[in-house]
Amino acid sequence: MILLLQVLINWCLVHPILTLYELEPTFTVLDFVFLTAATVMLAAGGYIINDYFDTKSDMINRPDNVVIGNDVSRGNALAWHLGLNIAACVLGAVVSLRIGVWLFALFFPFVSGLLWFYSSTYKKMFLLGNVIVAFLTSMVPLLPVAYEIPGQIAVGNENVVNGLLDLNILFYWALGFALFAFVTTLFREIIKDIEDVDGDREIGRNTVPAVIGVTASKIVSSVLIVATIAALVVVWHTFLGDTLSAVYFGVALVLPLLFLIYKVMTMNSKKEIHFVSTLAKIIMLAGILYLFVVRYNIIAVAEE
Repeated sequence: MILLLQVLINWCLVHPILTLYELEPTFTVLDFVFLTAATVMLAAGGYIINDYFDTKSDMINRPDNVVIGNDVSRGNALAWHLGLNIAACVLGAVVSLRIGVWLFALFFPFVSGLLWFYSSTYKKMFLLGNVIVAFLTSMVPLLPVAYEIPGQIAVGNENVVNGLLDLNILFYWALGFALFAFVTTLFREIIKDIEDVDGDREIGRNTVPAVIGVTASKIVSSVLIVATIAALVVVWHTFLGDTLSAVYFGVALVLPLLFLIYKVMTMNSKKEIHFVSTLAKIIMLAGILYLFVVRYNIIAVAEE
């Protein structure tokens, strides 16, 4: 999902808008490969360390799916986590230096450390762990844009440097996908916590369902889903207005989100909760695939 999102942000958003403005991309294919590899490695390392610290609760919630301690030793898991994070930080530093913004290199060790403390500490705290995961997910679509703009300025494109071309439109689009990623990840994390509430209570984690109860957590998740639907309607009415986006939003996002609300409020068994969590992930994928519509619309404007 992370790789697909960054590839489509680059191919369906960044490149078409640069073409619309008659600009050449300055962020090379090699740089983009480094960036996506670093991002995916950070996420993989984060998953490993999360499973490392989750072993006790996973033995209660899903004993048949525990990998660390069974198929992979705890020592090897830590070694893989360390290796992936070192590689991610090195690649992140290389690509940041190549575009001439060394401060960007600090992002990768920051995320690595945040994921460690999330797994070891923050996910035990009420709502904080969910917000951290949602925040980090929302950073994914912003990275390709953040790494392209400095290059446009560095090559001395006069229209960009003098403000005659407003490349902020790239950020506005990427920010829209970032907000969608944030909210959908947040309600999906709460749904996953409902699925894992027994194990979390057993080891003393203050997740949302463990603190306010399963029923209240269902209501919170449903409110976030309603907020997502409302945001899609506002975005279409305020910024888009085209028929293709309306159809896509309605069929691929709004209707599934309405169905998701029904399933959230009626789910009871672990099987049902797992289905709802999977459905939420499919809706997130549908949101990513909207980038194909974005590309089509940008190209259509360029050809007019």
